[in-house]
Amino acid sequence: MTDSPTPASHRGTAGYLRYPGLLARGQASSAVEVRRDGKRVDLVIGDGTRLNTLVPEIVVPLREALERYGRDPEVRVIVLCGGGAAFSAGGDLAMMESAVRQLGDPDDRDGTASIWRWIRREFGGVVRAIARSEAPVIAAVDGPAAGVGLAFALACDLIVASDRALLVPAFGRIGLVPEVGTSWALTRALGRAGAFARYLTGEPIAAAEALDLGLVQEVVPAAELGAAADRWAGLVQAQPEQALQLTKVLLRQAADSSWEHALVAEEFAEPQCFVSGDFADAIRTFPAALKDVERYAAG
Repeated sequence: MTDSPTPASHRGTAGYLRYPGLLARGQASSAVEVRRDGKRVDLVIGDGTRLNTLVPEIVVPLREALERYGRDPEVRVIVLCGGGAAFSAGGDLAMMESAVRQLGDPDDRDGTASIWRWIRREFGGVVRAIARSEAPVIAAVDGPAAGVGLAFALACDLIVASDRALLVPAFGRIGLVPEVGTSWALTRALGRAGAFARYLTGEPIAAAEALDLGLVQEVVPAAELGAAADRWAGLVQAQPEQALQLTKVLLRQAADSSWEHALVAEEFAEPQCFVSGDFADAIRTFPAALKDVERYAAG
């Protein structure tokens, strides 16, 4: 991966990269492969080099692709995966070291502004695009998903993992807080004390344990990860589109809602399904499906 030259106007007096320079790098050179097959879009981050560390050439094009395809009415499902035998090792340590040097320079006037902009607009932009995407986003995780890479996976609507996947919440080991939504995701999955314990140890969570904890929804042999992602993507595409999109919104809101608020949201959403062609078709075929259930119950 080669870095694109950064215009002098995007560098400070000490030569540090500013947010505009990082953005320009990502817009000039993409390390995200987009594969479109009908109503499905696969986004492949990196090629396995450096375990798909989140350099601008990955993060900026990924955000832009998620924003584009997430609002494309012709896209029904998005699959997010890493190139090679890794999902992503997380943030780029070289960029972090540069930020430390910059903050220690008494002549630098940027302070934490560029760091904040990068974290909010790009890292945060990726997870917000996943959450706001009308199409469900499936993470297919092989190998490590660490730090912000883990945050990207946890932001997805479901995760299918290979048996060699590792979820690595190692923020504390490098002196950082859980970021980009991981404090929210891990606390809801593990409880406050469980999330705090993971922060303290920073120990990787193997695929089988992640399944037991509810952090991933399926674990398969590495050679079968692509087929498993295909199966989940097929399930998404087989669902009535309008009801599925409403369900994604309802479930994400329910995580922060009271029971009463969730009930009211469902009451407003349900009538919207009644006017869809998918619902009308399902009602016509439901009696046959009910007979299948009755036969199953009868043994």
